[in-house]
Amino acid sequence: MLNVFKNLFSSAPEVDYAKLVNSGAMIVDVRSPGEFNSGHINGSINIPLEEIKNKSGELKKKNKVIITCCRSGNRSGIAKSILDNQGIECYNGGAWNVLDHKI
Repeated sequence: MLNVFKNLFSSAPEVDYAKLVNSGAMIVDVRSPGEFNSGHINGSINIPLEEIKNKSGELKKKNKVIITCCRSGNRSGIAKSILDNQGIECYNGGAWNVLDHKI
């Protein structure tokens, strides 16, 4: 019964973030430098949301899947949309501390 509700209200299929990372995906944390310095996923890079559009060309050249994260998932969702519009395969990993436990 719980799965029925989960499937009804789930907007997207579950993403295997660990598999993406193991296949070479980059984690881009879009919080401010201060937030990033207070704690982040090992190996992630910090590109604040305000800079993501200007850095999208550099990210596209890397030819890697991108997983965005932030504090709550809001800014990373916006970043995902921006990167999607630039033709970059991207996933919204949501809150960095939750994503950290999924990889």
